[in-house]
Amino acid sequence: MKNLKKLAPLAIASIIVACNNTPSNNADVQVTENMPAESELLFEKGEQVNSPNFTGGTVWLKNLVNADSVNKTAVGSVTFEAGARTRWHSHPAGQIILAIDGAGYYQEDGKEKIVVRKGEVMKCPSDVPHWHGASAHTHFVQVAITGREKGETVWLEEVTDEEYNK
Repeated sequence: MKNLKKLAPLAIASIIVACNNTPSNNADVQVTENMPAESELLFEKGEQVNSPNFTGGTVWLKNLVNADSVNKTAVGSVTFEAGARTRWHSHPAGQIILAIDGAGYYQEDGKEKIVVRKGEVMKCPSDVPHWHGASAHTHFVQVAITGREKGETVWLEEVTDEEYNK
């Protein structure tokens, strides 16, 4: 409950400011930033992810809420080192991403890649292939809120270096 109280003002402000998927701009992030110390993170980093669904660098996951029969929404804090990203994937019930530190990329199939910065929110529509992860030069920490009532994440092909760097 204590952590949720800390997150609530950020989440509410972010949703009001950025719920229409309108990040500040599409310019690449050129600032080199060190990964924050564990004590500086809103949530602890969690366990290193060893899955082919994440590429380009190291990723950590801290499950915050597991979906169950009462609440079919999963919530996790994901920390991407610079260059790390997901594969293309979709969510049958959609997903919301709260950017809580660093800068990352988000791209939906058929659209341009956009930069997502701390304090911004992305709404991933149901069944729309997309990918997200850290920018090329900075880490990215997100809280992913994923509906599970219509099924699990559908993992697709790897994001190529050409797609990532475009």
